[in-house]
Amino acid sequence: MRDVHRLEPTSASPSRDTVFAAWERFVQGEDHVPGVRPEVVISWHRCREQYRVDPHLTEAPVAVEQIDHTLEHDVVFTELGGLAVSVAQEVGNLNGIVTVTDATGRILAAWGDHATLRRASDSNLAPWFCWSECAAGTNGMGTALEAHGAVLVRGAEHWCQAFHNWVCAGIAVRDVVTRDPIAVLNISCWRTQLPEATGGWLSSAVATTQGTLRRRARDSGAGLLAAYTQARARSGTTLAAVDTAGKVVIADDTASVLMGVPASTPAVDPTLRWNPGLPDLIRVVRYASKQATHNPDWVGSTQIFTHLAEEPTPVGIRPVFRSGHLIGSLVTFGASDGEQLPEAEGPARPPVQPRRLVAMRDNRMVLLRRSEVSFAESDGNDVWLSTGEGRLRAASQGLDKFGSELADAGFLRVHRRYVVNLSRIREIERGLKGELFLVMDDRTNTMVPVSRRNAPAVRRALDI
Repeated sequence: MRDVHRLEPTSASPSRDTVFAAWERFVQGEDHVPGVRPEVVISWHRCREQYRVDPHLTEAPVAVEQIDHTLEHDVVFTELGGLAVSVAQEVGNLNGIVTVTDATGRILAAWGDHATLRRASDSNLAPWFCWSECAAGTNGMGTALEAHGAVLVRGAEHWCQAFHNWVCAGIAVRDVVTRDPIAVLNISCWRTQLPEATGGWLSSAVATTQGTLRRRARDSGAGLLAAYTQARARSGTTLAAVDTAGKVVIADDTASVLMGVPASTPAVDPTLRWNPGLPDLIRVVRYASKQATHNPDWVGSTQIFTHLAEEPTPVGIRPVFRSGHLIGSLVTFGASDGEQLPEAEGPARPPVQPRRLVAMRDNRMVLLRRSEVSFAESDGNDVWLSTGEGRLRAASQGLDKFGSELADAGFLRVHRRYVVNLSRIREIERGLKGELFLVMDDRTNTMVPVSRRNAPAVRRALDI
């Protein structure tokens, strides 16, 4: 977790006046605002260009009422609430409050001294109001939902001027399998610095909660593996087990080819699962989850497009429960039993593709055209871009997200660590054992390996 213990400003931090002057220029349309932390400027860009949040908004809007959440979410909310109560008095003594939000930025509960809670309510910093970035601009809760790790937002770093008297620090609890946010734990102080222990406390609270989620993920993975083994013993139908997010826990030889994942190999860590990259499968799994919630005996069937197939493949889906809790589904290929799933409503929307890719060089942002990026390489959660200006770290994290956003823009996932720009491939080299390497059109003619399971997709994309 990045800098979770160093949330307080240092002596080298820009002054409030410097940041406010930069904020004024940025609000007027200027892009170059030196003296502002890169993560804040990136958030400002989202607020101005993507979300179009009014910087003169005086209060957060009311949150939407209909929210879907799972049992895991309830566990997280309960644990975070208990942890928040344990420090509420200390934070309240410093004109601060503690809040917990859900994944939409909706505040579920707030604790602190009564005077600060009343002051916070003037800006709707209170339960049932939404503090996502798209609703309230740059702030500790909303920006934590967009970032990995702890987020500090001080004074004029807030996108909305009405919130410039607050200092806040937030951190998101993320699903250990999908990495999607579940909740945010946040501390906000009025015209004063955050408690010195804020960073360590946020880090400890999230570690405790995600430890619980990791144990539940291991249990669900073991349950899906057991259900798969039992089903395989009863039938020779092509079979895979997927979790509630559509990620693969295990698949047989044929299913693995159709899904583009390793065959008959459960992950060593059940929280690390394979993403088949099949949008139709995600839709089917989500529909099955909703139906199974109301009817545990529900079984369905439909057709989906898979890898290496020009026509849709019939699939059957049977939800799997463990201790009364839905943990995923068994997917059979070539089967058509059960309730027929409805067709997707209307044509699928093309994914929104970023016009520019944002990278970081020291403390400055670099805006890149897609054609300037030869390939992307993962290093943990970080993504590094090979460009004409050298190796730059992408502002967003996660190679899965990077690859999916640019899948229809000429980029292709060729290896668990690499996404390449197809237009920047200069040569294809075959190894002694038939493996493929892509020689990229960059300064050093980098050779990017192609994994065996991605080789068919590369051949199709390059027509070889």
